[in-house]
Amino acid sequence: MSEAYLAFLKAKACIAVAGGIEVADHEINPILLPHQRIMVRWALRLGRAGLFAAFGLGKTFMQIEFCRLLVEKLGESALIVIPLGVRQEFMRDARTLATAEHEKISAETKAAHALWIKGRPDRVPSLSFIRSVTEAGERGIYLTNYETVRDGKLDPRAFGAASLDEASCLRGFGGSKTFREFMRLFDGIRFKLVATATPSPNEYIELLAYSAFLEVMDVGEAKTRFFKRNSEKADSLTIHPHKEREFWLWVSSWALFVQRPSDLGCDDAGYDLPPLTVHQHSVASDLATRETERDGQGILIAKDALGVVGASREKRASLPRRIAKLSEILSAAPAERFLIWHDLEDERRAIEAAVPGVLSVYGTQDLDQREQTIIGFSDGAFQYLAAKPVIAGSGCNFQRHCHRAVFLGIGFKFNDFIQAIHRIQRFQQERPVEIHIIASEGEQAVLRTLLTKWEQHKHMVDQMSQIIREYGLNEQALATSLSRSIGVERVEIRGANHRIVNNDTVLESAALAENSVGLIVTSIPFSTQYEYTPSYNDFGHTDSDPHFWAQMDFLTPSLLRALQPGRNCVIHVKDRIIPGGLTGLGFQTVSTFHCDAIQHFRRHGFAFLGMKTITTDVVRENNQTYRLGWSEQCKDGSKMGAGLPEYLLIFRKPQTDRSVSYADLRVVKSKKWFGQDGEAVPDDFSEEDEVDLADASKTWINPDGYSRARWQIDAHGYLRSAGDRALKAEDLHNVPASTIYKMWKRFNLSSVYDFEYHVAIAEALETRGRLPPTFMLLPPHSPDQAVWSDVTRMRTLNGVQQAKGKEMHLCPLQFDIVDRVIAQMSMPGETVFDPFGGLMTVPYRAILQGRFGVGVELNPGYFMDGAFHCAAAEERVAIPSLFDLMDAERSDAPALEAAE
Repeated sequence: MSEAYLAFLKAKACIAVAGGIEVADHEINPILLPHQRIMVRWALRLGRAGLFAAFGLGKTFMQIEFCRLLVEKLGESALIVIPLGVRQEFMRDARTLATAEHEKISAETKAAHALWIKGRPDRVPSLSFIRSVTEAGERGIYLTNYETVRDGKLDPRAFGAASLDEASCLRGFGGSKTFREFMRLFDGIRFKLVATATPSPNEYIELLAYSAFLEVMDVGEAKTRFFKRNSEKADSLTIHPHKEREFWLWVSSWALFVQRPSDLGCDDAGYDLPPLTVHQHSVASDLATRETERDGQGILIAKDALGVVGASREKRASLPRRIAKLSEILSAAPAERFLIWHDLEDERRAIEAAVPGVLSVYGTQDLDQREQTIIGFSDGAFQYLAAKPVIAGSGCNFQRHCHRAVFLGIGFKFNDFIQAIHRIQRFQQERPVEIHIIASEGEQAVLRTLLTKWEQHKHMVDQMSQIIREYGLNEQALATSLSRSIGVERVEIRGANHRIVNNDTVLESAALAENSVGLIVTSIPFSTQYEYTPSYNDFGHTDSDPHFWAQMDFLTPSLLRALQPGRNCVIHVKDRIIPGGLTGLGFQTVSTFHCDAIQHFRRHGFAFLGMKTITTDVVRENNQTYRLGWSEQCKDGSKMGAGLPEYLLIFRKPQTDRSVSYADLRVVKSKKWFGQDGEAVPDDFSEEDEVDLADASKTWINPDGYSRARWQIDAHGYLRSAGDRALKAEDLHNVPASTIYKMWKRFNLSSVYDFEYHVAIAEALETRGRLPPTFMLLPPHSPDQAVWSDVTRMRTLNGVQQAKGKEMHLCPLQFDIVDRVIAQMSMPGETVFDPFGGLMTVPYRAILQGRFGVGVELNPGYFMDGAFHCAAAEERVAIPSLFDLMDAERSDAPALEAAE
């Protein structure tokens, strides 16, 4: 491996790049505890970071000190964006940092603080709450609410640093006004902090949203790098099992998940969470129902409320019984303060009617009134507070006067649930915490889902804590660990007609002998679209199209060198959809991948001969990208593009003798000639010569050769079929979809195309409920050989894989494509090479066509499966048929007679 290529692979290690400032420990306020000091210094060194510290570890102190140091060092102002009701928490902690007045601060620390702050007014944090930029000065720390920024009343780019406290707005990735506005308004700010305690464990998209906000990695790139795609739901992500550890190592390079001070090697004294007791109360549901199934069949017994609509309906039906249970719980502890969590406005009104003295906060309240109510309960001013978790569940600290909470109902959102619990169950809570969950019998499935997410949350934070304990906060240690996934142990398997290798194709292609390959056929990775292995050698493990082509720069010169002069290199490619969020355009666009491929291969010495188009199913494509939908077309036809076909790009290595156009070793075909028996095909016989079909004495000469008819179809022929008459809608009534497809194709290729007639046939099927929404039953077929609309997409080695219950390849190459290219551009006995072998489709088909197949694959699983496929092809060509036996007997007969 060359030094340049090794350096390229090492640079792929996915670690957030530090872009902040170094701060000495003595510059930090002495009041901060050791774990807080470590986290502040780490965040300042990165510049853009996530502080995901457990409830009660002091995120408020850390955010204020982070901003104070930046104001001191940079001479600019800093902005902290906070939820409603949290302002007084920040003001209280700022006073503590300025005065050291707190019952838990020792005399020794107070003395150190007085000495540290003496003569340094810049070390006294001064916070001001503002609602517009005009209220801010040139220096200082300013607080504002999320609503102020979201509604455009304050531009964060006027500040040198920004911190989001409990950044729940980013959880609505792409779908909320707040997220979109915050991504735009905070873009480019050098110092950014996200502080929250509960990144959702089951929604990876939330972590990716934090990463995008911090400008560590955009969401699309992170999806491609770490996750499997869900074609039915764009933002439903499943992490690749082999990428899980790498994902968490990457996250730990820009985010700190700290559950206790000991995660950072500090003392846990004073940081024991109080005991938590969860009481589950089930109330009866009304099992009788008047609902019906879609077909009108009545439902005898109500089902579990699994959906949002069903859950809301169940909540309203069970509300009186849940209110009765709430009253029972409150009556059992009449002197205690309670937080009462609810989800619906009907529930709030029922609580206010049933619980004397309760105060509520809700969305339509005046913001100042809402904030004063929250502060009042935090200070112990009244006994009962009723609120939705989305309003008072983040940032508010109620542990000083309350240790009991009741969930009058439950919802699907784990973050709201866990945040609400930790308003009272947090470090510094001095009493055991009791949580009461009231759910109806119909909500038990929702409750089970919520509890499962809780277990997932524990697993996630434990995993992150383990990574911190293992690697510390050293980015170099993380990079070293990640770089271990470079390289692969080379394995080679040979057969009579093939040679396949498990290795990096850059290394293996460089070892090929010069001018040793007769044809190259491959489907190159579609840039960053897929990753096939956990190795950094994987071409799909790239950050962008330019990064992908940079790795191809190490491969393509070897392909040119190994190919015989004048011979072909055929590349299968497809363009990709680019989400509007990545371009900033707000609508999906199409990459120029096939154009980039043409330029890349030309740049490395290949000549471009042309390309063939392979049509794809526009309906299936829309199901994966939501780009070409019928509904979206009706809303605005201006943003709708077209379906993305695949392309075969045909390149040629220039021949040695430039005075002639032929290859050094031509791909020669013997002509199939209709003439007199025993007559040789004239050397000067050309396509213009006429054939006398009326001469009965003539027959096919060289029947296995290459006929004029085949040439016409290969070069520029038409695939036509005799249609009896135009199809009518009635012809398709009650006909199976597979038959409709075949009938339509036959008609489409045999008639003059009429767009309106095409639409009319499809609409007639739709009126009968026969037009599938998941695939295109009536695609436009092309008779032009340059457009391949007849590729059989099911005929891939994935079909064999699936039949054997094995892992299927992400982008299998169709047999039809490979067979046509091999037959047209190579001769029997020649070497056909695929540098990206996958399941070894190209060597497999090459063997069956009498060629020698060579393939290279990095993925060990695909390689071993490909080895079995190639071995099966070898056996298939080696097994003699009955006709082979008869031919052998006939050829041996004269020799046997002579011997006798």
